[in-house]
Amino acid sequence: MFVLFILLLISAAVLFLVGRGRETGGWRIGAALSAVAALLAGVFACVHVVRAYEVGVPVTFGKVGNPLTSGIQFKSPFTDVTSFSTRPVDLDMYGKDVVEVRSAQGGVLYAEVTIKWAVIPAKAVELYRLAGSEEAVQERLVVPDSREIIRNVFAKHTSEEGYASAREQIGSEIATLVKARLEPRGIDVTNVNLRNVKPSDKLQEQIDKKIQQEQDTERAVEAARTAKAEAERKRIEAEGIARANGILSKSLSDKVLYNQCLEAFKEAARANPVYAVPCGTDANGTPVIVDNSKN
Repeated sequence: MFVLFILLLISAAVLFLVGRGRETGGWRIGAALSAVAALLAGVFACVHVVRAYEVGVPVTFGKVGNPLTSGIQFKSPFTDVTSFSTRPVDLDMYGKDVVEVRSAQGGVLYAEVTIKWAVIPAKAVELYRLAGSEEAVQERLVVPDSREIIRNVFAKHTSEEGYASAREQIGSEIATLVKARLEPRGIDVTNVNLRNVKPSDKLQEQIDKKIQQEQDTERAVEAARTAKAEAERKRIEAEGIARANGILSKSLSDKVLYNQCLEAFKEAARANPVYAVPCGTDANGTPVIVDNSKN
């Protein structure tokens, strides 16, 4: 715009000089119109409009000025303004952009992460110094710093912690470190979401083998525990039987056995008037002849 102002101003001067020696007024009218156009171009060259949700960084002859907020801003015609959007941006690192990491054990994992970030208007000058343009902010700052931090955090944890037991803790560590790294550079990280962590094919095979070994060990331990319990049960049962037999052998004398034998055959006397009771009181156990018909 400033170049146009200069050209129009030169045109107005030329037309005015040429028109001075002519009787027709067309040259002077052209000179006047060129002068008006040059004036308007000069005004527009000194005005810059910063759109909503943007911040501008003015640079005059290589010197960076204070950030320009949204609205109409007046500047030198020699000043260039670089704009940065302050709207939140989602950086999705999955698919072809997934982050390949290694655990403390050397296992390969694939981390899918989404980072929501935005430019801090008050630190736009620092952001301009580091990135130079809005398009370069994500590629030069957010992406490389985030990927580096993600790899460093996973390298402190085991593979099992990375894809299972410590995912929440790892996500919190990544968020804290990314915010601390990017905030001084003019980038506000509002959210870090560790969406998913998948082991590589080789690591998944090792995990499956480990799970199978653990299951086999658990089954072996359970079988040993069951066998031990069964042996203990049989031992207690055998001791109980042996103890009962000992008590029984001590309590059964010949006289007691004789009386029990007689009691057992009293019922038989009702159906058989004369029968032999195979019980005896002497050493030979002489049978007793019972005639129930005389009762």
